[in-house]
Amino acid sequence: MKIIDIKTEKISIGLKKPFITALRSLRSIDSIVVKVITDEYIGYGAAAETAVITGDINSSIIGAIDYIKTFLIGKDISSFEKLMEILNNCIVGNTSAKASIDMALYDLYGKLYKAPVYKLLGGYRDKLTTDITISLKSPDEMAIDSIQAVNQGFNALKVKVGNNSNLDIERLKAIRKAVGNTVSIKVDANQGWEAKEAVYVIKRMEQEDINIDLAEQPVTAEDIDGLKYVTDNVNIPVLADESVFSPMDAMNIINNRAADMINIKLMKTGGIYNALKIVSLAETVGMKCMIGSMMENIIGVTAAAHLGAAKANIIEVDLDVPLLCSENPIDGGIVYDKNNMILGIDSGLGFNDIF
Repeated sequence: MKIIDIKTEKISIGLKKPFITALRSLRSIDSIVVKVITDEYIGYGAAAETAVITGDINSSIIGAIDYIKTFLIGKDISSFEKLMEILNNCIVGNTSAKASIDMALYDLYGKLYKAPVYKLLGGYRDKLTTDITISLKSPDEMAIDSIQAVNQGFNALKVKVGNNSNLDIERLKAIRKAVGNTVSIKVDANQGWEAKEAVYVIKRMEQEDINIDLAEQPVTAEDIDGLKYVTDNVNIPVLADESVFSPMDAMNIINNRAADMINIKLMKTGGIYNALKIVSLAETVGMKCMIGSMMENIIGVTAAAHLGAAKANIIEVDLDVPLLCSENPIDGGIVYDKNNMILGIDSGLGFNDIF
């Protein structure tokens, strides 16, 4: 099965509500869909424009894919390790473009051997349960959004904070009061706090009995010392997200004991291949992982779900983005039943013809 062409197309999907974090505000999702064409099958992948995290925008993603494809045309899918070597060494950075091609290659690899990707990667489970994100707004608005999410069947909330520490405390108090004590709450500051500020806020949350399950990326991505300071000085688990792109980043977090968990996103790692290395590193030292995504379409979320379903060490799931969208123009992939994600038995990632 040889690669004969790689094509791209931009897809824009509207959101039901604005998505607001300490870093950005979105009303729609812009993605680049990738089609890797072989003489037998077609593989699908996607890349998300995330300028404030990966530094990748649509034009740079398309440019990188056009460059990468010159190294892959004519190569055989059965020589999978060779393909990954080429993909990861032909260009520096550009993790979103690499991730989109990586997904499509794994999709083809699954089709070659007539198995779902998650089965090829380990097959630990065939469905996942995701949390749902509560965007950054006023305390009252976030409480209303949280009640709506719980009424829709979600029992885990990922709450965006990080733009005002005292207001963040009021936000969490309002949400906990609104949803009661049985709903799981995680907080994600998206790098919005300073280290001492993060410790203050989290300890206040503990004192107020808000009952937070974990705190994600409380400080800037580069501040590993600050991340470690927070981890060492609060009781709840601290999750590294933007601080970890590569396996080397994960090793740095592990060696410095700078976080309790790692959030894996394919747009950061450059795809499934490198994400698997991070999972293995974390598992070796007894560190658990979360599988998450950027604001991306169902192709990228499906690829992440296959990784999450494959590995026992991935215990937290934050893959709700398709549920935040006003439509889904893409045929195939994971199926949602409220907060449950069902992967199915289709070969590869399970997509039909997209464009």
